[in-house]
Amino acid sequence: MIICERVSLSYGEPGRTERSHGPAVLRDISFAVPEGGFRWLLGHSGAGKTSLLRLLTLAVRPTRGHLRLLGTDIATASRKDLPALRRRIGVVFQEFRLLGHLSCYDNVALPLRLAGRPEGQIRADALELLRWVGLEDRLRQHPAELSGGEQQRVAIARAVITRPSLLLADEPTGNLDEGQAERLMQLLRELNRVGTTVVVATHNDSLVQRYRAEALVLDQGRLVAG
Repeated sequence: MIICERVSLSYGEPGRTERSHGPAVLRDISFAVPEGGFRWLLGHSGAGKTSLLRLLTLAVRPTRGHLRLLGTDIATASRKDLPALRRRIGVVFQEFRLLGHLSCYDNVALPLRLAGRPEGQIRADALELLRWVGLEDRLRQHPAELSGGEQQRVAIARAVITRPSLLLADEPTGNLDEGQAERLMQLLRELNRVGTTVVVATHNDSLVQRYRAEALVLDQGRLVAG
């Protein structure tokens, strides 16, 4: 599912040539995650977790090394191949990123509408997922009318409605209390149980202790465990 081989990442700096880069934020990262695997992504602030997630969401490409996602070599993939690959990757953000002018239902339905799916299929899939996350009675509510935990569950439903092969979650419990974080983890583990590969970046040590799984641990841009 994910193969990183000596991957490094540097960001360009203003005034430099297109081929020049600033200091490396990731250095010689190597690891593999099998299909259906679950991994914690751990490390202090500034360790490189967000940069690694940007690589895995195809927001950037490696400066050096080889990254293979879902069977595709990212270094050699053409730009036109990337949108189809991105559609197989779901992302859950800490800050939810829901559209405030859309209802709970319409936020979840949006990815399928953008993909041009028939409205009948969209309705069936959106209602199924909203029932799954326990929000079938909140369909017409807008994000501002939902609690933080409810907004995060909407974000998960939206992220998985396209049935992604890989789900990436960036500090998904950061804005939640312990009860909400526990429910969120149960949803993520259920997704993993039915075959979705899941990578979760977190600072929540209590969740990591309760939900034992292999971890990728970063420190100053280097992989020190995993």
